[in-house]
Amino acid sequence: MQLILYSKPGCHLCEGLQAKLEQLQGWDFQLEIRDITSREDWFQAYQYEIPVLCHLDDSGTLNALPRLSPRASVSQLEKLLQKHLAPLSAE
Repeated sequence: MQLILYSKPGCHLCEGLQAKLEQLQGWDFQLEIRDITSREDWFQAYQYEIPVLCHLDDSGTLNALPRLSPRASVSQLEKLLQKHLAPLSAE
């Protein structure tokens, strides 16, 4: 499974979500961090939205996951992933 985190350097919300993703147990995924300051199209799309967590499906379509509160726990992040990605992993 491929997850993509749109972020920018120095963003404490982005760093917090990345740290929570790294603490997940039992999830097999590759995490790609995309710095929105490195491409104008990413910056225009996400400058007011970061962090944005997306799932890249088998067809190459990028699907944004619902925004998680910065105060959410690792277990709440896991529940979000289970709700939105578990059906995909069963296919």
